[in-house]
Amino acid sequence: MVEAGGIVHAPSAGRIAPDQRTLDSVDRKRTPPIDLHAFVSANLDALVAAFVVTLAILILVSGWLLRRIGRLSRRLEAITQGSDAQSLESVLGSHLERVRAVVGDVERLGARTATLETDLRQSLGRVGIVRYNPFEETGGNQSFALAVLDGIGNGFVVSSLHARAGTRVYAKAVKAGTAESALSDEETAALRVALARPAPSAAR
Repeated sequence: MVEAGGIVHAPSAGRIAPDQRTLDSVDRKRTPPIDLHAFVSANLDALVAAFVVTLAILILVSGWLLRRIGRLSRRLEAITQGSDAQSLESVLGSHLERVRAVVGDVERLGARTATLETDLRQSLGRVGIVRYNPFEETGGNQSFALAVLDGIGNGFVVSSLHARAGTRVYAKAVKAGTAESALSDEETAALRVALARPAPSAAR
C-alpha cells in the first residue's frame, strides 16, 4: 500500500483478515453429517420393539373403538325400532313430541285429580254408628246414634230413640269435628268413630 510521501507499507504476513477468521470458525462449528443407515443398524432391535408396542396399542385401541361402535349401533337400533323414520334426528323429534303430549296429559290429570280430591274432602264419607237400648221396656238395641262427616270434619249426628210409644229422631250439626250442641254419650261415641276413619282421598 502506497501512502503520501512515497512510503510503501506491506501487510503483515501473520495477520489474518477478519472475514477469513469468521469463515474458519463457522467451518469448525459445522455439525458433521449423520449416517442414517448406521444409526438404524445400531438401533434396529429397539426400533422393532417400539414398532411392535405401538402396533399392539393401535390394535387394542381399534378393538375398543369397534366395541363402542357396536354398542352405539345396538342402542341406535333399539331407539329406532318400530319407527318409519329415516334418521336419528327425526326419531328423536318424534319421541320429543310424544314426551310433550305425555307431559300435557299428566298436567291435565293433575288438575283433575286436585279437583277430585277437593270434592272428596267435601263428600260425606266418614261414618260412625253406635246402637244401644235407652229404655228397659224395649227389647234389643233398636236405638242408634249415627255420625256422618266429610274429610274436613263437617257433617251431622242423627239419633233415633225407639220406644214402644214411638220413635223420636234428633239431628245435630258438626263443624270441624265439634258438635254445635251438647251430645249424649252414644252420640259422642259415634262421632269419635267417624273422626277416627281416614278422610276420603283420590290417591286411594
